[in-house]
Amino acid sequence: MTQRQPGATLAEPGTDRLSRPVLEVTDLAVSFDNSAGGPRVQAVNGASMALYPQQTLAVVGESGCGKSVTAMSTMQLIARPPGRFDRGSILFEGRDICTLEERDMLSIRGGKIAMIFQEPMTSLNPVYTIGDQLLEAILLHQRVGPEEARGIAVQAMRDVGIRKPEERLGMYPHQFSGGMRQRVMIAMALACRPKVLLADEPTTALDVTIQAQILELLRELQRDRDMGIMLITHNLGVVAENADVVCVMYAGRVVEVANVFELFDEPLHPYTRGLFRSIPMLREAKHRLVTIRDVTDEPAEFRRLPGAVPWWPDMPQGARPALAAGRDEHVLVEVRPDRWVACWRTPELEARPHRRPNLAFRRGDR
Repeated sequence: MTQRQPGATLAEPGTDRLSRPVLEVTDLAVSFDNSAGGPRVQAVNGASMALYPQQTLAVVGESGCGKSVTAMSTMQLIARPPGRFDRGSILFEGRDICTLEERDMLSIRGGKIAMIFQEPMTSLNPVYTIGDQLLEAILLHQRVGPEEARGIAVQAMRDVGIRKPEERLGMYPHQFSGGMRQRVMIAMALACRPKVLLADEPTTALDVTIQAQILELLRELQRDRDMGIMLITHNLGVVAENADVVCVMYAGRVVEVANVFELFDEPLHPYTRGLFRSIPMLREAKHRLVTIRDVTDEPAEFRRLPGAVPWWPDMPQGARPALAAGRDEHVLVEVRPDRWVACWRTPELEARPHRRPNLAFRRGDR
């Protein structure tokens, strides 16, 4: 189990630069055209989360649950059409990213909000040198000349541990190993010193040693720059070692939000508990994968909270509770202080005040 560290902190409201969210996603819904001609495909359906400076927010869940679409929406990289913002907002520096025109996004994308994509070889242009691609981003977002931009590019590559950066600026992506290409992607993302870094599976397909080096590098840069990191990953081991707050997504919805220690010590939503039970264990033989229907025990929070029934869309119609009329079936309930779990919106829960997930927790072992 992940144990709470003595130095773990929760930023208090006030004037401290770390006490205000740098990014707030509220009730975000994103859908796509259905090529088969049926109803639109709802990739994200009412997601809410908050990210603070110097905080790592891990977004976890199975493939197709809406993690990457949420991150891509933050960069306005969802093609419209076929994509569409149905409702909600993404606030950054007081502006709703969902409503900005492309010309306004140019000053934010890659400069103030940067992204490390899942596969560096497909993100780097094979016909341009590493230097060309680094310099393009720097010249676009910083008021510097070519020589100064080159110096920034060299320093960015040095910061991510690339040796002889002056020489390597003239090399092409295929001349780098997978781990080095990933470092180049991090250098490109961080060269303009962004306030938010979206890391979509930043260590996929890398060996364990390189994975640890890259994650440690991100932690160091985060400390130095007060940067907020949204870490999208399937690897719960990476989450345990690096995250401050965890947001669990399922079927386009946020189903649980908690600080990393509480989530690992006691997952509450059936889907979250199913995720933990599906982790392979060296001393335990498993003959079949755990499904959400296999998780039948109910934590005490639901028994103590009148009308609270964990939400999941595959629940048979006859087993669902009576729902509040005319409202969304899903609601995130703060079942204990700073602990949110998705429930069916029953009349009892509808009468309760609801606070959106907003957790300024940071672990103290950094």
